[in-house]
Amino acid sequence: MDRQNIFNRRAAHDEHPPRPPVRLPSRGQIEAVSEMFRALGDPERLRLLVRLAEGEACVSELAEHEGEKITTVSARLKTLYAVRLVKRRREARHVFYALADEHVLPLVRNAIDHAAEGRTAVSADPGQGREDFR
Repeated sequence: MDRQNIFNRRAAHDEHPPRPPVRLPSRGQIEAVSEMFRALGDPERLRLLVRLAEGEACVSELAEHEGEKITTVSARLKTLYAVRLVKRRREARHVFYALADEHVLPLVRNAIDHAAEGRTAVSADPGQGREDFR
């Protein structure tokens, strides 16, 4: 970068007070969040999270509701489990899944609400669709 560009950049910032430094999360935390958002990036996995907002369900039940093979749904749930969005427990031959904690549902709700801003076709608003989602 030449001296003139450095001078111009400094001059541009001299017109406002400097911002205080921002304390960022650790690189590991940022990477974990990135993995979580990557898992949330699949519409079919999001659908499973919305279904689990109603409560715990076994893989076979979720597969039936989704019209998918158990192996397909199980693989999606495994991805969500790996990033700690769902928890699981085994009972005999069945594996039951539920939302991992109280942070997951607001995260999904906020994402749906944000995507719905300015749109009428998509909303997590109870007045606009499934009231039990809230």
